Amino acid sequence: MQEIDKLISFDGRDIRLKVGLLAPQAGGAVLIESGETAVLVTATQSTPRAGIDFLPLLVDYEERLYAAGRIPGGFLRREGRPPERATLVSRLIDRPMRPLFPAWMRNDIQIVATTLSMDHDVPPDVLAATGASIATLLAKIPFYGPMAAVRVGLIGDDFIINPTYKEIEDGDLDLIVAGSPDGVIMIEAGANQLPEQDIIEAIDFGYEVVRDIIQAQKDLMAELGIEPVILPLPEEDPTLADFLADKATDGIKAVLQQFELAKPERDEKLDALKAEIGVQIAELAEDDPISIAVAEDSKAFGNAYKSLTKKLMRAQILEEGVRVDGRKLDQVRPISCRTQVLPNRVHGTGLFNRGLTQVMSVVTLGTPGDAQMTDDLHPDDEKRYLHHYNFPPYSVGETRPMRSPGRREVGHGALAERALLPVLPSMADFPYVIRVVSEVLSSNGSTSMGSVCGSTLSLMDAGVPLSKPVSGAAMGLIKEGDEVRILTDIQGIEDFLGDMDFKVAGTDSGITALQMDMKITGLPMETIAEAINQARPARLHILSKMMEAINSPRAELSPYAPRLLTFKINPEMIGMVIGPGGKQIKSITEETGAKVDIADDGTITVSSIDGAAAERAQALIEAITFKPSAGDVYVGKVTRIIPIGAFVEYRPGKEGMIHISQLADYRVNKVEDEVNLGEEVLIKIREIDGRGRVNLTRLNIHPDEAAKAREAAGLPPE
Repeated sequence: MQEIDKLISFDGRDIRLKVGLLAPQAGGAVLIESGETAVLVTATQSTPRAGIDFLPLLVDYEERLYAAGRIPGGFLRREGRPPERATLVSRLIDRPMRPLFPAWMRNDIQIVATTLSMDHDVPPDVLAATGASIATLLAKIPFYGPMAAVRVGLIGDDFIINPTYKEIEDGDLDLIVAGSPDGVIMIEAGANQLPEQDIIEAIDFGYEVVRDIIQAQKDLMAELGIEPVILPLPEEDPTLADFLADKATDGIKAVLQQFELAKPERDEKLDALKAEIGVQIAELAEDDPISIAVAEDSKAFGNAYKSLTKKLMRAQILEEGVRVDGRKLDQVRPISCRTQVLPNRVHGTGLFNRGLTQVMSVVTLGTPGDAQMTDDLHPDDEKRYLHHYNFPPYSVGETRPMRSPGRREVGHGALAERALLPVLPSMADFPYVIRVVSEVLSSNGSTSMGSVCGSTLSLMDAGVPLSKPVSGAAMGLIKEGDEVRILTDIQGIEDFLGDMDFKVAGTDSGITALQMDMKITGLPMETIAEAINQARPARLHILSKMMEAINSPRAELSPYAPRLLTFKINPEMIGMVIGPGGKQIKSITEETGAKVDIADDGTITVSSIDGAAAERAQALIEAITFKPSAGDVYVGKVTRIIPIGAFVEYRPGKEGMIHISQLADYRVNKVEDEVNLGEEVLIKIREIDGRGRVNLTRLNIHPDEAAKAREAAGLPPE
């Protein structure tokens, strides 16, 4: 392919496309650049795979630390398992791309995005997503694109396209909009409690730029002479579908209209009906067209039964405005909430139930040393708030091997984390590292928003001073032609057989997080705005139920949570606290049982379940770093007496000597005539000699100085 450089200019940073330069054996490849960030994106497909009934799409986002001039940490000094942020970017690419491939394709498709160079101004994620569309078009893979993605920030009252990391941090919005020629197809956002209208305007603002980038992709393909590849709908023999429509329609309708059925009972009845039809098919002659169709494709019957169920469920909503559980379109399922579910050994718990969905969130409060250090290309290398989401098989009544968290689990945890970040206290106000684990104990849709609600309950139960509680609801969509119905609080079947999963989280003041995924090729702004606005009363209703369980953070932390003392020392003295080979700090922790974390700026955090132990550790550190000054007045204890004077410990571990001539303003014959061993005495630092020795005196101490020293020592005034 010929080398082509193309510049896309819009309101924000320009994007440069280089085609035909790299990866010549990939199906399609583009180097997409902005600023000094460059991402290579490739797309390759294989021949159709037999025996599967799904689109085998694989999306990988790879980070190379050389892109930022860094060598990886760890023993191997090379990149290993993708960090969490890389997994999230892979999902960010996959989610808008997947609906744009023909659902009946059975070719393996692999999209690989690799960040080769990166500055700290331009995030690579939206470049990778847009590059995936370009690479797919270049590879001539059947695709209902182009697709493009942009980020929208908000600084003051102004929207910004593709803001820098600093602008994202300083602003009130971090919104990613991906779209196709048919409309918006994916949204991912974190916001600082913004009103619904601001979010709607931001999405619209971003989609305007998305359309410009889509047109630029069309122009590039025309310049290269590449025509979009569109596969025609495969011809299907309607015999099996017609048979099922005749035999199963009434039965499926009857089950879907038994609104009192819980999910397990409904699934059981649908499976029983499916088994009955299966028996009827098995009794047909071997040369019957239906028997032949089922024999040729073992999944044909199951897929046809699912398609009929989907059609009837959607028709019931579109034509009758009634859902499978009898709810109205904008009605939320029954909700119950509890806190203090587990014994006090855990720091905080919240149990959230919405219908058959049940999520238990558990909080652990840690010290600054528990923060997660990241080894990726993002400028932030430390996380003090961690949200982890677990989805065990028993939550949906299944048995399967337990594995490490997959992309879905990582994504749901990140969404809940993003929803709660805007309301967490600052490190200065609450110097704890916070970890929340959301355990999905039962799932019937919207577990990610259940995690948001359960986590809010658990954080308040733990005594974390949230500025406001956060709730969330998942919105769905049924669209057939021009007929559109938006559903509030979707359950599993409506997510599985519907067209949209739109999660909205926020406080009573505004939105903190959004995530929208589509199964169709795009939505107009009017429908998106309607879904966002319809989510607000649902969120507030859920929030009111949560407040019945706990309406404010508890005043006291769990007795098992660590007590933290934070103070600062001169950074030049960090080495003194640590000591040779860590000897000094080790002795402090062994003596007190407290944990000590030291930051580069000299901030020291001492933590212990026992508050007295933390105070003792602080006193020891302050004694090590203390620098006395001439004129300071203290109450100290006499530790030794010698013929020419007495030694006084005026600070923990700090001693000075009072010469016999400084014990009184008259001649003293014997030291013991003025002071005794163990006696508390008022002293002033007279001088510090050239060898660092501290010389003390009991003379010339002003009454005000004496009063302050006695108060500091916890003694009553004389």
